[in-house]
Amino acid sequence: MGFMEAVMTGLAPDGGLLIPESVPSIAGRIDDFKDLSFVNLAKQVLPFYIADISSEKISQLVDSAYSSFDYPEIVSLVPVDDVHILELFHGPTLAFKDIALQLLGRVFEYILNDRKGYLNLLAATSGDTGSAAIAGVKGLSNIDIFVMYPKGRISKLQELQMTTVTEPNVHCLAVEGSFDDCQNIMKNLFGDLDFKEQYHLGAVNSVNWARVLAQVVYYGFASLQGQNKAPRSFVIPTGNFGNIFAGFLAKQMGFPIDKLIISTNENDILARFFNTGQYSRGAVHFTSSPAMDIQVPSNFERFLYYSMDGDTKRLRAFIGEFMQSGMAIMDDYQSKDILATSIEDRETFSTINRIYAKNGYIADPHTAVGLAAAEQFKMIGNKICLATAHPSKFPEVVDKAIGRKTATHKRLIGLENLKSRTVTIKAKERVVADYIRKFGHQ
Repeated sequence: MGFMEAVMTGLAPDGGLLIPESVPSIAGRIDDFKDLSFVNLAKQVLPFYIADISSEKISQLVDSAYSSFDYPEIVSLVPVDDVHILELFHGPTLAFKDIALQLLGRVFEYILNDRKGYLNLLAATSGDTGSAAIAGVKGLSNIDIFVMYPKGRISKLQELQMTTVTEPNVHCLAVEGSFDDCQNIMKNLFGDLDFKEQYHLGAVNSVNWARVLAQVVYYGFASLQGQNKAPRSFVIPTGNFGNIFAGFLAKQMGFPIDKLIISTNENDILARFFNTGQYSRGAVHFTSSPAMDIQVPSNFERFLYYSMDGDTKRLRAFIGEFMQSGMAIMDDYQSKDILATSIEDRETFSTINRIYAKNGYIADPHTAVGLAAAEQFKMIGNKICLATAHPSKFPEVVDKAIGRKTATHKRLIGLENLKSRTVTIKAKERVVADYIRKFGHQ
């Protein structure tokens, strides 16, 4: 299918995830790209994967998407000790998800206006996806968005960023369960093809290929910064594997990237796989980095496809075994390019404290998970740690770790005084489906 159809489809009809037919090479274009701004690099990279939207229109969508960012350069690289921190949180909801979801919102609007159609977007969030997705589509007349989040398991400010949005096309659902419960409901409803077709279900989670594609750009941009020609290694705090998969694609395209270092919190399913080849689900641990409290990372299937040399039969067997028994083993797994570790919660707190005391830099708990991992690995080139959220979104954790009030941002001041709208529901597909039937576009 074409790019626009992939965007509208979200999860593939067979329940799998969409990937490009081939990964384009930009190896011969590095010199053309190295001096481009983030926005101009996006305008060059996206057309490699998009054949059914003109380059001129892509350029307009990119300009519109990033016009709402606080920082003119969209992303920033900040040196801290021997690491450069890639700040990705300068968008309207102060999270890295804005980079993809501001663009995705514009793409949805363009396609729907062109086709005179509508969508009911269903999202599962462990914290930041929900508010970023809402910010991308709030107020649009041809989209309703339904965001599920685990009740009591995200930060108060993350919740308020969603529930204080008053546009009638926004619906927040507090699910009595974990993020994995929310994600499972979402996948099962997308697997009900009659329901998906009848209610025009669309996806904003990173199962949507466009989400991953937009994130490829900042890996390419950061890898080209500075005069040092040594390849960059990226440290990625991750839960659902979408962020690191974007880095994997950027490396495959030919951007100068050496290692990708996965940093998980105590929900260490990915760290265990990359160190042992065993992919086994455990109980969800609720930590101070809640966006990573995930035991079934949905984007991992995409990576496995490439690791298994495109053997779809083997991939289906592996995922089927995991879904049935909670464990699958890849005996022959080896990777020189991806390293992995897990960080305990107490180490997250101590890292926030130590980085601030030594450098005056305030890191949110997810970024701290990455910074703690960066200290464990020695690289030949530069290490770049992704900063995925502004620390002001987690004031309880950050202020406690530092010992005084430090985490504030003008965008979040006064949210607690606004009217809040949410509905608490059971973690059941039927309940969510009935809610969409009652309040969705038809």
